[in-house]
Amino acid sequence: MIKILLVDDDPQSLESTKRILEHAQYEVFCAKSGVDALAFLKANRSAAPGLVITDVRMPGMTGIEFVEAYQKLGFEIPFIVMTAFGQVQDAVWAMKMGATDFLLKPFKRQALCDAVELVSKRIKRPEFNHSKNAQNTLIGSSKVMQKLKMLIEQVAKTDASVLILGESGSGKEQVAKLIHEWSEQKSGPFVALNCAAIPENLIESELFGYEKGAFSGANQTKPGLIESANSGTLLLDEIGDMPLSLQPKLLRVLEDQKVRRLGSNTEKSIQVRILAATHQDLTRRVQSGQFRQDLFYRLDVMSLSVPALRDRIEDIPELTQYFLSKFSLEYVKKISGIDTEAQALLMSHFWPGNVRELSNVLERAVVLNEGGLIQKKDLPAHLEIPRENLTNSNDLNQSITIPLGMSLKDIENLMIQKALSVSHGDRAQAARLLGVNERTIYRRISKSKEE
Repeated sequence: MIKILLVDDDPQSLESTKRILEHAQYEVFCAKSGVDALAFLKANRSAAPGLVITDVRMPGMTGIEFVEAYQKLGFEIPFIVMTAFGQVQDAVWAMKMGATDFLLKPFKRQALCDAVELVSKRIKRPEFNHSKNAQNTLIGSSKVMQKLKMLIEQVAKTDASVLILGESGSGKEQVAKLIHEWSEQKSGPFVALNCAAIPENLIESELFGYEKGAFSGANQTKPGLIESANSGTLLLDEIGDMPLSLQPKLLRVLEDQKVRRLGSNTEKSIQVRILAATHQDLTRRVQSGQFRQDLFYRLDVMSLSVPALRDRIEDIPELTQYFLSKFSLEYVKKISGIDTEAQALLMSHFWPGNVRELSNVLERAVVLNEGGLIQKKDLPAHLEIPRENLTNSNDLNQSITIPLGMSLKDIENLMIQKALSVSHGDRAQAARLLGVNERTIYRRISKSKEE
């Protein structure tokens, strides 16, 4: 069990948190201020605690100043912060300084124990990096997210291929980045390719690269993304949309760790860990002949399922603070928090676009807000649509008026825009509503922008 330094100026909060941790068999040292905590660390440098849990808003030396002070002294101790709901700037600081987690007061006993257990397991890994410069994390203290984080750590230790499953916008690429950062390949590059966003005739050259003169327009040699990811990790997002004709070549790369550019007669040995992600049911695509069974088995050595946001509603307050912090910095706006009515609206929405939709909603709210406190008026009207109506949005049951004389191209664009509207911008869901490949949506949107 790790030793924990608990810092809180509220005697009642300090005592109750200490009891919870001691009941969970942790050895706990208490400090009533940042000054006392810093003195304790200096006096116990040879036997420093393995974790710091600190309140942020304290008189004298704040939690922010305390962590900055002990880090300057060379202590590389992971920390968890406790902060009151709505104190957005605390969350900003926590993320920037490398906090392992942050707990919103009043927090539940299990949330505290889960957060500490996660840190305890992570610091037992010799390759665990306490660096405050870590850029990626998964926000959320729900049980499903704690379980996912633990699984990520387990699979990161191996070289096995990993299939990441989850709805669009749920955070599959974030999971892939964490696998990379917690793996032995962390010093190498992380390269991602969205198979649905690249036209079918270009995916092969993007992945494998080409020699000069390999085809019309190949005016110079270009290494592919597989080569670019050498000694690192390659994420193939939306792998279900990879052309069937290209799948045998990918399988060979997985099995032989060799790649050959288009127009070349020689193969190059590489060391690349390939991760794949998809929102589709690959088993069903295998059965329908749209995906090779041997490739599926090779990719699905280990699989991780990223939960939909509607299945972890309790994480929305933490995610809300994170995004408000992020966008208030990005747009240089002083956002103090979010009011109760607006937060309740976020909690009641079905979130078909998952975390990506929540991010978009909160970015819009920050841009529109003028008073410093996010209110219901700052949120889009579609959030008030009853949840049961949103769950039935898999069908386009709305009529569309098409004027006589409209061209087929304009009709197609109108249908796509309507599907995107119904799915609140979720391109994968819009593609399902229209019964087309997601790549078609990407291609049509790109073409429309060019025109």
